[in-house]
Amino acid sequence: MSPSLTKILPDTIDDTPCGLGESPLWHPSREELFWVDLPSHTLHQKSDTSKQNWTFEEMISAIGWIDENHLLLAGESGLWKFEISTANKELICPIEANLTDKRSNDGRADPWGGFWVSTMSKEAEHQAGAIYRWYKGELRKVTDGITIPNGICFDKDRSIGYFADSAIRKISKISLDPIDGWPNGSPENFLDISKQNLEIDGAIIDTEGYMWTAVWDGSALYRISPQAEFVEKIETSIPRPTCPAFGGITFTDLYVTSAAIGLESEVKNGAPHGHTMRFSGAGKGLPEPRVLIEI
Repeated sequence: MSPSLTKILPDTIDDTPCGLGESPLWHPSREELFWVDLPSHTLHQKSDTSKQNWTFEEMISAIGWIDENHLLLAGESGLWKFEISTANKELICPIEANLTDKRSNDGRADPWGGFWVSTMSKEAEHQAGAIYRWYKGELRKVTDGITIPNGICFDKDRSIGYFADSAIRKISKISLDPIDGWPNGSPENFLDISKQNLEIDGAIIDTEGYMWTAVWDGSALYRISPQAEFVEKIETSIPRPTCPAFGGITFTDLYVTSAAIGLESEVKNGAPHGHTMRFSGAGKGLPEPRVLIEI
């Protein structure tokens, strides 16, 4: 079944042409949007009244929120606690820090207060990536053998974790313990879209349990049912959307980051590649869970 096309004109939240914008996070208590640009090592923040950014010595690829003044940042060397007001950061947990050819990629907080973070080769070496879960001071590897890990998200019933390998166009699922969120099974196939040649990037689950995912070089967001069916499509007007996130006061706005990498000549001519956008009224989401760092 072909997905229905929903026409929503996006608002440009920020026109910074991010080389690889990723991990939009609506901070529910601050009511601000945060996102990263990997190539520039930059964390961005935007609200109705403020705008700022911070630059780091390493790539930052994913964000969670700890409390009103602290974020969790996933970087090349591991997980960091970042203080927004002072820009101080503290290493919480090293992850593959000795492997200089590796970096972090997609990541997301889970409903139990843990944080899932992926790693991959900087050259996208075949099956060199992995996914880890950090929870209450403990780090465990969830799975490995992934080339470009993406699409980490969790179903509304707290029983399944999802992740994708963008290189092979497949989304997997894994059963989770309802008590503490640790995986209690092996990854299984959820959706194989290799024949459609759709490259899944970041993903989020809405209040009905449907997955929203950005499609790299697909100029679109797709809504996928829990039965792995494409049910809705929103055209983004830019070729490389990277990750969606629900936000706004009622969590009915869908924020989307994008990438300008490889499209620099078009950016010079005014194309909006790399901009961060908002699709108002696209759906209904929930606040991102806070990351619990106290043991």
